[in-house]
Amino acid sequence: MQRNSSKQKSKKIDLDRRRDPEIVSYTMSRVKSKDSKMEIMLRKELWAAGLKYRKHYKKVVGKPDIAFVGKKVAVFCDSSFWHGLDFEIQKKKLGHNREYWLNKIERNMARDKYVNEKLAEEGWLVIRCSDKEILSDVAKCVERIRKAVEARS
Repeated sequence: MQRNSSKQKSKKIDLDRRRDPEIVSYTMSRVKSKDSKMEIMLRKELWAAGLKYRKHYKKVVGKPDIAFVGKKVAVFCDSSFWHGLDFEIQKKKLGHNREYWLNKIERNMARDKYVNEKLAEEGWLVIRCSDKEILSDVAKCVERIRKAVEARS
């Protein structure tokens, strides 16, 4: 019996520490901004389809995850949560620190819109694939990208 109560106490301490600003900062620093599972999956399939691209192309605004430089096609692999896809549903699920997350995700959505507009002004076609699209039907995403690249020949 003693064991269970000590486990419960340590669990409570861990939950409290999770909200500590230093712990939150450390945790957030570990969130991948590139080379995520969905991004690698999409890149492998594009390569297998014979499509050659640049990764994380820094010479244009937004640093696309995948760029077909000669064709000016920029592909972004967006996480549903971080990029506000299904935002109306997602925001109902937010619990702790709700205002922070709402502001954060709204800023991300505004940045995505800005990047789309800037790239379009520079003659780029922007394709955004969500994690749900990639993980459920990567072939469909590859086909959409392939058609866009070929159309810009």
